[in-house]
Amino acid sequence: MKTIINENQRGLLFKNGRLVKLLGAGKHYTFGDSQIEILSITEPVHSENCTLETLLKNEEIAACTQSIEVEDGQIALRFTDGIFAECLRRGKYAFWNIDNQHSFKIIDITSPEVPDDIPVQILMKMPTAVYTFYDIGEFQKGLLYYDNKFIRLLDSGRYFFWRNNVNVRIHTLDTRLKQISITGQEILTSDKVSLRISCVCGCRIKDCIRVVSDVEDYEEQLHVAAQLAMREYVGRYTLDEILDNKEKFSEFLLDSLRRKGEEIFVEITEAGIKDIILPGEIREIMNTVLVAQKRAQANVITRREEVASTRSLLNTAKLMDENTTLYKLKELEYLERICENVGNINVSNNGDIISQLTKIITGKE
Repeated sequence: MKTIINENQRGLLFKNGRLVKLLGAGKHYTFGDSQIEILSITEPVHSENCTLETLLKNEEIAACTQSIEVEDGQIALRFTDGIFAECLRRGKYAFWNIDNQHSFKIIDITSPEVPDDIPVQILMKMPTAVYTFYDIGEFQKGLLYYDNKFIRLLDSGRYFFWRNNVNVRIHTLDTRLKQISITGQEILTSDKVSLRISCVCGCRIKDCIRVVSDVEDYEEQLHVAAQLAMREYVGRYTLDEILDNKEKFSEFLLDSLRRKGEEIFVEITEAGIKDIILPGEIREIMNTVLVAQKRAQANVITRREEVASTRSLLNTAKLMDENTTLYKLKELEYLERICENVGNINVSNNGDIISQLTKIITGKE
């Protein structure tokens, strides 16, 4: 039987099921119980008729191949002519080095974190079954855990980890300034008026490690602390005292939350009362009082202006009484105003014009 082997192939000659020799490119004949298995030199060394160990025991095959064995807890990076080709996991491998030179880098993956000397470009070409990665934002901090045991605090960036028997987990925290609103708290004043009060506070995590390890849900704890502080303050004072001293109310709330923040490793930057909502009947009463106050103020202003106007008229009358010229000027001023509303006026040449106008307007001869 004639068999042709190309330049990119090699042949394995078997006789009675046993490997006899390695065949190069060319034309080959087999007789009787002999057979030839053709292998591609661009693929890993593999035979359907015998194991890899048997192939490598052959001196000809061993001389033109490069082999490597990867153990548990390891991976191997294979490079072809210095260029990354693939990632090899547990097992034994052999590659033809006839046209290409192969090199390998063994990496221990028993430690979860990927070493920095492995370029990211190579990692991204590996199968995701080998590694995983986590991204931490610029405004975040990451807490690294191995099998639920805290390891260290991570800054922003991308972190790669091997997939092995260790459970890797990263808990991220937002370190930006955060606003927390507490709305709709029904609280009784000392004079038994029910108020609905809402407040707001600004906070920022101060110690990322302690706020996770020692505190359960710091936002909820701040929420409860704000509720208790508002109830404590409102219960001491009457409705009028609370409405008149909102600034003191906010200062009390801020001091209380800052003390709580020190306990839970959170920095409180600000806090204040946002809204105070009165019951419907109280709101109507206060609106009535406000309207009455404004009306009284308007009446006072009206009386004050009337007195000032009367005083001004009295002073004008005194000046006009003492000064005839001023009286005439004032008379001309009023005549001018009256004439603005008169259509036609006939004046003769007999007598003073002012006197004639006065007679026309007054109707007296």
